[in-house]
Amino acid sequence: MISFILMVNKQGQTRYSSYYEWISMEERTALESEIIRKCLSRSELQCSFLEYRGYKVIYRRYASLFFIVGTKPDIGCGDENCENEMGMLEFIHTLVETMDKWAGSICELDIMYQLEDVHFLVDEMVQNGYIIETNKTNILRPIALMERESAKADSMFR
Repeated sequence: MISFILMVNKQGQTRYSSYYEWISMEERTALESEIIRKCLSRSELQCSFLEYRGYKVIYRRYASLFFIVGTKPDIGCGDENCENEMGMLEFIHTLVETMDKWAGSICELDIMYQLEDVHFLVDEMVQNGYIIETNKTNILRPIALMERESAKADSMFR
């Protein structure tokens, strides 16, 4: 089960975070800063998976952004985290491809200035910590519909 998704720039500033389990704000900030520090300090020759404080952390760097996914064991798996690391890397890649299709070539500014849309996009893919949709067309259809209706409303008041 996915516990959190983070999008972080190369300087370690969090641009997007989404949590699928309750963690106090103090714990979130401490966990984020420690995981981000660990991911940023690793070289490109090292593996993209690490275990930290009971979380299996999978990350990937695209241009100037790090996409970080943290998973915890499911209820049926006992104490062992049986999430597939390669499957999570594929999920990160699908997320980036979907964001590229939505915004052209996704960059840090797209995430910063259209954060609500990014939340909608990720929420179409992940609900309650489980990946529910990976088809780019199905993910982008509701977002395109919202943008189209928003453009109609804007033109109505001009």
